[in-house]
Amino acid sequence: MRMLEQFFPEFTQKLDEIDALYKKKMPIDEKTYQFLCFALSIKGRSKPCVLKHFKGALEAGATVEELSYIFALTMRESAGADDCWTHDVIGDWKEILAGNVKCSCAE
Repeated sequence: MRMLEQFFPEFTQKLDEIDALYKKKMPIDEKTYQFLCFALSIKGRSKPCVLKHFKGALEAGATVEELSYIFALTMRESAGADDCWTHDVIGDWKEILAGNVKCSCAE
């Protein structure tokens, strides 16, 4: 966000306001919140967020064992989604081999 903070501080201020609002309205406990953010940070491939929410979860009472489970669950669910999506995309693989499927990326 460093560039946005410098060139569009109004935007980052609004994000801070949103953060404050959902913290205020949060219907779940802090540990659950940190677990969700940790998983989303893994999927988003955000190193700072993974570290922030790993630490936040520990501070909220989580154990490394629980975080390992969340980590594994996130990876497993991601693998399942990747598997389903890829099979949908290449489901007509015989047609691809036969040259009957056009791909704009090959042009």
